[in-house]
Amino acid sequence: MMNEHHHGHDHTDGHEHDHTPIVNEEKPGYYEILEISIRELLIEKGIIKADEVRKQIEVLDSRSPVLGSKLVVKAWLDPDFRVRLIHNGNAAAEEMGISIYDNTEFTILEDTPEVHHVIVCTLCSCYPRPILGLPPDWYKSKEYRARTVKEPRAVLAEFGTVISDDVQIVVQDSTASQRYMVLPLRPQGTENFTEAELESLVTRDTMIGVTIPRI
Repeated sequence: MMNEHHHGHDHTDGHEHDHTPIVNEEKPGYYEILEISIRELLIEKGIIKADEVRKQIEVLDSRSPVLGSKLVVKAWLDPDFRVRLIHNGNAAAEEMGISIYDNTEFTILEDTPEVHHVIVCTLCSCYPRPILGLPPDWYKSKEYRARTVKEPRAVLAEFGTVISDDVQIVVQDSTASQRYMVLPLRPQGTENFTEAELESLVTRDTMIGVTIPRI
């Protein structure tokens, strides 16, 4: 958790004191260099425009888990939509005005009283960004990627999620062309909840499967 940082002086529009410049000294990795090179080459040849790249980045930055929570709640409230969502995640998301990447299959993993799903990407950090926004740092960590496959119950317990021994845990590995989202079980006692109240129960972590919706 970040601590509050209090300055011993006031900031005004005309303050004269110097600030330490923010410098990113970390060298770009292989894939970052490759992406930059290809992007600049495509722009130079006129195949894409720099403004198009900027707009796409803005679209991605605007995505958040709120979109995923709306899908989940609609599936909880509308049995017909739930069937469509599980059958074809891409098409069901489009119904809600949510576009998925071209050539990327969006699949819904439905939890049941007998099965609990958790998502990981063992090779890198493939993640349904159009639905959940940017992935958390822990999702990209080597520890999560390696341990979730080997000891999912222990990993979930570290998130405060204890799954009964009689419930099967299915670990789903994402790929470059396949993205997943968990459709968690609707909590008991929410029969009279409004749509907004239900959406507040559905968090990013519940749609990854490391936690479950709680009242």
